[in-house]
Amino acid sequence: MSEVAFEPAGEWTTQPLRPITPAVFKGFAALIYREAGIHLSEAKQALLVGRLSKRVRALALPGFREYLDRVSHDATERVEMLNCIATNETHFFREPNHFVLLRERVLPNLLAAAAAGQRPKSIRVWSAGCSTGEEPYSLAMLLRDTLGDGWNIDILATDISTRVLDSARAGFWPVRKSKEIPAPYLKRFMLKGTRSQEGTMKAGEDLRGMIRFLRLNLNEEQFRVERNFDLIFCRNVLIYFDADSKRGVINRLVSHLAPKGLLFVGHAESLNGVTDAVRCVTPTVYARPGESHLAQ
Repeated sequence: MSEVAFEPAGEWTTQPLRPITPAVFKGFAALIYREAGIHLSEAKQALLVGRLSKRVRALALPGFREYLDRVSHDATERVEMLNCIATNETHFFREPNHFVLLRERVLPNLLAAAAAGQRPKSIRVWSAGCSTGEEPYSLAMLLRDTLGDGWNIDILATDISTRVLDSARAGFWPVRKSKEIPAPYLKRFMLKGTRSQEGTMKAGEDLRGMIRFLRLNLNEEQFRVERNFDLIFCRNVLIYFDADSKRGVINRLVSHLAPKGLLFVGHAESLNGVTDAVRCVTPTVYARPGESHLAQ
């Protein structure tokens, strides 16, 4: 068998991309706002370039103008673009005050109502903007532990990014993330990787069975999901929307709340002045006026 000949390649270089122009940036900003409701100010130009450069090179395009032409006419590539733009920072039991509130006030009220025959032993939760899944899996652990095995727990987890949804659906994380999970939950609900999977952990079958994953764009005029969720978590997502987009998202989310249902937003977010559809019942937690699972 003859050998394959290789010649010296000289220096390994990557052809630089053509710089983005203000007009092309405005084109991306308008497209992303129209598609996802995400507002990109001129100060975000470097961020946009950093997020999209790898994709532009992967398609062997000379610059951002050509990529803008591509995504303007290619719906599949627009999904890839939004995958690149989406911010996916998250961790287990993020903003722990919300989980304390659930364990100490919200869930005891639901347990009492079920014991009195006022509601079934079931709960429906929506994690909107679930990223790689840490939030819905955290909720699943807390709900199963607090409510017990006799309750039906249904968690819908949605995100605009297909990439993070694939990761969340798999339920795999690096084992270093185990430090974010309370020890009793870690022992009960997580599996530690061995041999070829060493250094990873995986959600157990019970957790995975509670959660459904779906790609959903919060900027859509109508959400393609069922209604009557007892709890909706939309945390650290609204900061990427301008006032009009934020108002539309919140009003649509509220329309999917069950009677007395609660809407949770991030600790750096507020709905004051955004809409009259909800009122604040405790910081960063909202309900329709006169309705709340936090009622005493």
